[in-house]
Amino acid sequence: MPTFYTKDHEYIRVEGDAGVVGISDYAQSELGDIVFVELPLIGKSLTKGSEAAVVESVKAASGVSAPASGEVVEINRALEDAPALVNEDSSGKGWFFKIMLSDPAELEALMDEAAYQNYLKSID
Repeated sequence: MPTFYTKDHEYIRVEGDAGVVGISDYAQSELGDIVFVELPLIGKSLTKGSEAAVVESVKAASGVSAPASGEVVEINRALEDAPALVNEDSSGKGWFFKIMLSDPAELEALMDEAAYQNYLKSID
């Protein structure tokens, strides 16, 4: 399952025609302890770059943009009771929502794992 990243540290892991969206391990470590996550509604149509969720930490609140366009088909309800899952396992149990991709070609503009790691080195 390929994973792609934005420069704002969102990821999308492609699973068939859908994508699992969350924030990268780098992003969660920069935010600190996550205390709240506001998730989009199931059925909401998102366009690439639009604000899809909000994550609040002890340091700040940040918007989470959709890395690709599509319809929200599932949200991670476990985050409502345990937002710290984002800190514990951002790319696993800490995912935010799943979207049915409306234009998979948009993924070509995102970074793959190697490009994202190089990007992180460039900003440290």
